[in-house]
Amino acid sequence: MNNIFKFFTPKDKKFQPLFEQAGSNSLKISEALLLALSTTDLEKRKEYIKEIERLEHVGDDITHSIFLELSKNFITPFDREDIHALASAVDDIADYIHASATNIELYNITNIGDAMIKLAELLVEMCTDLDKAIKELRSFKNIRVIADACVRINSGENQADYVCNLAIARLFEFETNAIELIKQKEVLQTLEMATDKCEDAANVLESILVKNA
Repeated sequence: MNNIFKFFTPKDKKFQPLFEQAGSNSLKISEALLLALSTTDLEKRKEYIKEIERLEHVGDDITHSIFLELSKNFITPFDREDIHALASAVDDIADYIHASATNIELYNITNIGDAMIKLAELLVEMCTDLDKAIKELRSFKNIRVIADACVRINSGENQADYVCNLAIARLFEFETNAIELIKQKEVLQTLEMATDKCEDAANVLESILVKNA
């Protein structure tokens, strides 16, 4: 039984702490995004976007550290491909959240619609589940926590697809300013891409479960 789930055991003092930092950072950046989109105070929004930029850099540093450890260590807690894929997916979440927030600022979008806020809420929910699942890898005593989190993340991505597609359809139906339509559409699609990356991370976690069950 001790060999069934041998990856991410307490002996792993390198990869697991870094993945936990990455999961926590993804949650923090998603929460900062929701705050940025929810406020009507433009100065506060700028502050939140600045914090998003900072957290994106933090995520880059964590990802770099994971890849560095991967290059230095022959023995890894689970498949090298899965380590690379999970680190990349979590990093991509932060990248797309950062891109969304940056575009809102650069495009001077002041009218934040309900769809953008809903997508940000879904991102917080998905990143919360991702953070929980990654933490569970430390002991791997309750694989149901990871499995259930992956199911919820996949469901969240499906909801995000619907919210994004419906919002874009309504833009084409009601938005008469072509430039505004393009700006809004790009931000919506970038937010939706962030949810895709959450699903990518969940898919890697599911792959780890299958390989080690």
